[in-house]
Amino acid sequence: MSYPASIQIDTPMRIARWRPIVQWILAIPHMLIIGIFTYLGFALGIISWFAILFTGRLPAKIADLQAMILRYGLRCNAYAGFLTDQYPPFAFDTVSDDPGGHSAAASFTPTVTGRNRVTVFFRIILMIPALAYAVIIGIIGAICSLLGFFAVLFTGRWPHGLRKLVVASLTVEIRLNAYTTFLTDEYPPFRTT
Repeated sequence: MSYPASIQIDTPMRIARWRPIVQWILAIPHMLIIGIFTYLGFALGIISWFAILFTGRLPAKIADLQAMILRYGLRCNAYAGFLTDQYPPFAFDTVSDDPGGHSAAASFTPTVTGRNRVTVFFRIILMIPALAYAVIIGIIGAICSLLGFFAVLFTGRWPHGLRKLVVASLTVEIRLNAYTTFLTDEYPPFRTT
């Protein structure tokens, strides 16, 4: 059974050696937008929490907007981390399934109805073990990104193992974010596949 949040990142076999030095700079406009979206996502999370507690439903438009925010962040992080050479579009499609057309894709299957109000009420407590796991995997991913920086700088390609660990850390992050933004009640698994 697959988790209701998934990503796919298609990294090219060869990467221009200048990309690790420049690509993160080119991503700065997107990172500013992500900063704004972070506040929007937080506000939507609070609204979602109250909506689910009182109605047992997550408004579909809020779920689609949260999915767009998470997808946009993934595309920008994949580009800034030179996992892809495709510049992220300034596209804000508020849909759960990835509309395609980009080498970094994130799809979500939000649970809109039949929500578990008890787990939503205690979500901040329930997410602590998953958050601790995500922090550990995130640190490993950051170290692998740094090593990947030098590998791509000198060889022009991502070593398969390092790339796999970085993508795994992004997968864990997306799953945790889907859980904490109330897109799903399914607890994020303690695995990276």
